[in-house]
Amino acid sequence: MNYLEERILAEGIVKPGNVLKVDAFLNHQLDIGLLRWMGAEWKRRFAGRPINKILTIEASGIGLAVAAAEQFEVPAVFAKKGESINIDGDVYRAEIESFTRQNKSQVIVSKRFLGPDDHLLIVDDFLANGCALQGLLAICAQAGATVEGIGIAIEKGFQPGGQIIRNLGCRLESLAIVDAMSAETGRIVFRPQG
Repeated sequence: MNYLEERILAEGIVKPGNVLKVDAFLNHQLDIGLLRWMGAEWKRRFAGRPINKILTIEASGIGLAVAAAEQFEVPAVFAKKGESINIDGDVYRAEIESFTRQNKSQVIVSKRFLGPDDHLLIVDDFLANGCALQGLLAICAQAGATVEGIGIAIEKGFQPGGQIIRNLGCRLESLAIVDAMSAETGRIVFRPQG
């Protein structure tokens, strides 16, 4: 069992509707030591890849992207949800659907920050149905960038997102894969990883 799995068991809360609440350490309040561990673990798992940027989506992915960017010593770029007067010029855009928010939104990245010379590691906090990742992959394709890999904090292995992304040929490394969880009992079962 790794550090993230231990924290999920100790502080994670399973809620009805297949929701795993980890806001005490990952996506509301951030445990910086845990983020450093995660960044280092992705650095280890993607060692030797020519990664020159980290890409994520706002807002929960930003802390993870910063931790990974620090380890790889590269910039972190995040896709913004919706238009912003702070983004000038041309943008790449894709529509995503959020599992937790139960809505669709446009995400955008300025063309100034992604292009064909970029070799990306995409990171995010959760992988459920894979919609957010598919949107980020569409943006990468628009930019002509190379996706070297995808790092996920928590994958819900009982939902289809992981298989969908792997079937696209992407190298996907999830730090914790939840194979089952119960709101009634609070029980969480992790998939064993090598």
